[in-house]
Amino acid sequence: MTRPAGDIVGPVPDGRDPDAYDRLRRRVLWSLPSGLYVLGSRAGARRNLMTVSWVTQVALSPKLIGVGVEQAAVTHELLVDGGVFTLSLLARRHRALVRHFVKPVQDIAVDEETGLGTMNGVPVAGAPSGAPILAAAVAWIDCEIRHRLPLGSHTWFVGEVTDVGAVEAGSEPTPDGDDDADGILRMEDTRMNYGG
Repeated sequence: MTRPAGDIVGPVPDGRDPDAYDRLRRRVLWSLPSGLYVLGSRAGARRNLMTVSWVTQVALSPKLIGVGVEQAAVTHELLVDGGVFTLSLLARRHRALVRHFVKPVQDIAVDEETGLGTMNGVPVAGAPSGAPILAAAVAWIDCEIRHRLPLGSHTWFVGEVTDVGAVEAGSEPTPDGDDDADGILRMEDTRMNYGG
């Protein structure tokens, strides 16, 4: 079954079958290496956690991290209103956790004073900014938003790193741990894909 031409985003080169080209383009774009993280946001008493893959460091001085967030997402509103975000880096062995955060969090039981509690039944803590981080994170990054750039369906938020942490001293993450299960989670470690 082919898609109506109106459902295909972006230009199709002359002479190419639009449906076949769109499928190929998606496969190629999905093959770009991407990490898989859980982004925490907070505005006042509202919190959310969201699985994200469009994340990268964009500057060394100051230390800046960029994240792409869909404009229709609950997290987008919290980022605009709250001005902070966290990233929880997970070990590959915790790949199932990201599935808890592909939709807005419905079950939040977090102590306002300590930031400790659960979101969708998963233990969380509060970063210094107050945004949530996963207790299972190998490491976390806390950021204050410095820039935002609307880009079609998404906004690119750039945050300055204000704090970082690792689960245990000396347990800082490596892209590929000695034990494959200890490496940092990547999109390819799941059956998930996003974008394209």
